[in-house]
Amino acid sequence: MTKQQQWWKKLLLKLAASIIFYTIIPLPYLHGLDFRGVARLASLVGLIIGGILGLLDTGMDYLGMPVLTRSALVVSVWIAITGGLHLDGAMDTADGLAVGDPNRRLEVMTDSATGAFGAMAAIALVILKIAALTDMPENRWLLLMAACGWGRWGQQLAIARYPYLKPTGKGALHKQAIRSYKDLLPGLLLLFSLSGLVWLIDKQQLFLALTMIIAGSAIATLTGAWFNHKLGGHTGDTYGAVVEWTEALFLCVLTVF
Repeated sequence: MTKQQQWWKKLLLKLAASIIFYTIIPLPYLHGLDFRGVARLASLVGLIIGGILGLLDTGMDYLGMPVLTRSALVVSVWIAITGGLHLDGAMDTADGLAVGDPNRRLEVMTDSATGAFGAMAAIALVILKIAALTDMPENRWLLLMAACGWGRWGQQLAIARYPYLKPTGKGALHKQAIRSYKDLLPGLLLLFSLSGLVWLIDKQQLFLALTMIIAGSAIATLTGAWFNHKLGGHTGDTYGAVVEWTEALFLCVLTVF
């Protein structure tokens, strides 16, 4: 096997590990998977998830399904395809931030029981995504891919930039995988390329393409920064919260354009 073939094999194995870790997409058994570096390909996994959702949405549109029903089904599959991984993190984070005593927030976040604020956060996220998608009748598949991609790039940025608060937590392996800002560049280039695709499809959509880049990068950055400000760092739960809130807010902002 040549070096190039070995490189592609390693990349595909890393991608398979990332898909298995972040989604419930069924894959055949593969020997030699290493889950320690799954966070490096999180943005690519996001684009894959968004692409699947876009195909589903396009198929339902072809069948004549109304936009609101389509949007609700897309968001439902969106949650299901990730196994609720990120939404669960957003709910636990909301429960933790609702505690007045900052010293007890991490303790509350580790509790498996969902509190009132966690439930409200989940409802708000689902409503925001459905409403935003309903208000965007065109280029939905591209916007779904962008939302999923930027959400996971925001997670990568939070991993690289802020301290991890629970060294023995499930998210600790992500901190080991992304050690510098260089690890953020591949995902950023993918997302820039996606915006470029919007412009290539329609030359009149240059403003939308630029807006996707500016809004995506800004929201992904600010969301992680806000959770860091509240907690003094991040956990596996807040990584999920960054994904969910970046996705929802990105879609909401794009409805303006």
